[in-house]
Order: sequence, then structure tokens, then C-alpha cells
Amino acid sequence: MRCHGVLKRGAGKRHYRVMLLVGLCVAACVVSGGARAEETPAERRGARQGGKGLVHLVDADLETADHRYKQTPQGDLSLHFHFPPGWKRSDKRPAMLFFFGGGWRNGTAQQFMPQAEYFATRGLVAVRADYRILNEHNTTPDIATEDAKSAMRWLRGHADEFGIDPEKIIASGGSAGGHLAAATLLVDTCDAASDDTAISSQPNALVLFNPALNLTLVGDREMKGADGRDIKREISPTLFLTEPTVPTVIFFGDADALKSHGDEFLEKAVALGMRCEQWVAPGQPHGFFNRQPWISATTIEADRFLASLGFLAGEPTLELADPNAVLQLQTSSK
Repeated sequence: MRCHGVLKRGAGKRHYRVMLLVGLCVAACVVSGGARAEETPAERRGARQGGKGLVHLVDADLETADHRYKQTPQGDLSLHFHFPPGWKRSDKRPAMLFFFGGGWRNGTAQQFMPQAEYFATRGLVAVRADYRILNEHNTTPDIATEDAKSAMRWLRGHADEFGIDPEKIIASGGSAGGHLAAATLLVDTCDAASDDTAISSQPNALVLFNPALNLTLVGDREMKGADGRDIKREISPTLFLTEPTVPTVIFFGDADALKSHGDEFLEKAVALGMRCEQWVAPGQPHGFFNRQPWISATTIEADRFLASLGFLAGEPTLELADPNAVLQLQTSSK
């Protein structure tokens, strides 16, 4: 196996403090945290039911592993695996690859720990990706895009080793991470010299949480690449949406300044005849999906969407943290 990894059990019982940060470049949200051993069962129940602080969607004793997928001048990058109950290397399971948000500047792969654990309990191999960011690696958004495509290629190229069906890989992420997930599908540039480009970086479905999709809409911000050029157009997924692609679901709060990105993508996708849904949380700002009750609401709708594609079976096993947290389906931006 061309990677380093350590298998761990019981990782599903570790708990993380979730904090909301606002990224720069694009108003991006990120969650980071650390273990807190003194958390009580009552606190965990309160978090699930919409209290502030920790969010932990499931109690699960999942097998996990960390594997290096890329060596870079700024350090190694890893994929963090959550294997479903009963998983075997001989399986052919769908996989879901998550990219954290933070404006390509900050953040950690811990952000999507709750969703990764939940979807692993639903039978997917859930994977959280590291990638290079400005505040840690002094890198630019095109480098983050390169890493996202490398992560997707590595995962598909090693599918047999992890019991994954290479034709059933879902890309997901929030804000800048949502951009990266969409970029693995639609951006043709930003390929690493070390990548095997014979392996497709394109996912088979997209689950996007308030993603940045057309960077030219952020007219008052510069976005330069590693060579100093303006790269807004080069890495804007919506600009390359010219034919039907894979099924896509998008989540936004209607008070989010980036919602116009979702509206434009939705309109183009529908006009092309592809399946695209946008679910909207009334009155909610950017990053709403990181906290209860919306983390449960968005996860449930993402579950239903994936089940409709045959990636999951049965109904969601998660309950709404608040029955009043209802997402509204938007099928057109007009």
C-alpha cells in the first residue's frame, strides 16, 4: 500500500468543540476544535437538541484510519477515514469525501466530523481531507484546488484497498470546501505534477454547503494564484458548467451573501436538464449548517438526496433537533 496509516477504534466516541469563525477572501465559515473528556451525556444530548457548543450526531464505535495522500513542500496531507459497521476491504461501498471551509485561509478537517460519523453509520466510507491553506502553509486557492483534485484521484485510485466503489464517490464541503468539492468536478486546471491524471478527479455526486461557486461575483476582492495572477475565472466552477454533470444538492441560508452563487448554479443546471436541488434555511446566515438545529436538518436532507440516487438505503436514522427547523426546496432562482 502506498500510504501510511494507523487503524483506531473508538474514535467515534471522541468529542470536539465547534467554534464558528469567519474566513476572509470570501465570507467563509470553519469549525475547529479539540477533545473535551469532561463532556457529560446530558451536555451531549443538549448539543444534539440545539444547544450551543458541541455537536455530535451519533454515538458510534467506528473503525478509523489516517492515510497520507500527498507529499508537498509544505508538509504531508492526509485523508481521515471513518469505516461503516461491518466494513470489509472486499466491499464495494459508496464513499463521501469532505472538504472543510475557511476561505482557503484557515480551518481543519475536524469540521465535518459529525457528518462523516453519521454517514459512516449509514453505510458509506466517509473521508475528511486535509489541504493546504494560507495561514498554515502560505498558499493560495489554486493550490487548495490542486490538493482537492489530488485527494479525489488518490481515493479513487485506492478504492480497492478501502472497500470503495470508484464509480460511487460523493464530493462534499462547506463554503471554500464546497468550492473545492465542485472544483474537483468542473475545474480542468490545477492538476498536480505528481497526479496520475488518467484517474478522474470527478465525483459521482455533489453535496454542497453554502459553497463559493463563482468567484467573479465577489467583485471587491482580489484572488491571486501562486504565480500572482488573478485566478477568479480559472477556478470558478459555475463558469465551466456547460453540460449536464452529476446530481447536485446545495444548502444555503437565505441571509447569506453567497446565496447568489447557489442561485446562479441552480439556474444553469436546471436549464441544462441536470438534477440539481437547493435547500434554503429561512433567515440563516453563512455557515448556518455548522450548528444545531441546522446541522441535523441539512444532514437529513443530504441523506434523502443520496438515498434517492441509490447511494444509501432506507430512511435517515437521524432526527431533527428542532421540528421547526424546516428547509425549503428551491427549484429555480426566479
